[in-house]
Amino acid sequence: MNRFAFLALLPGISMAQADEVTYRKDIRPLWQEKCSACHGESSPTLAEFDENKDKYAALSRGPRMDSYAALAGFTAWPDTGALMRRLDDGKNTQDGKPGNMYVNLGSDEAERQKNLALFKAWVGEGGWFLGKPKELDTGTLLKIKVPE
Repeated sequence: MNRFAFLALLPGISMAQADEVTYRKDIRPLWQEKCSACHGESSPTLAEFDENKDKYAALSRGPRMDSYAALAGFTAWPDTGALMRRLDDGKNTQDGKPGNMYVNLGSDEAERQKNLALFKAWVGEGGWFLGKPKELDTGTLLKIKVPE
């Protein structure tokens, strides 16, 4: 039992809340393993990427996300939902298609689901948002946690 597991015995407290997923402890190591080759320090900023998407796609480079602040920007604000749309498995979308980066979460479906669950726990219950920022309501934004 982890050091905070006893909290899950309290009414209204889940195991996920008791053992909080953080960027430093959980997301950064996963991101380094699965994402840094294309979104690391040699990748362009989002502004540079947006100026020439075809060039960077040919180089297998996406926007730079090699810090907490950069990754949070694609998750919480200002580009809310961008990371979630790309990592989602598609099970709750109208077309059922996974995001274009879902396949990179693991070598098989079990690993992808495990890593997706970790990202969802980091974002927070009710915060997994697949829309565009202009579709975001305040209630959903307040549910996005992304603890450092």
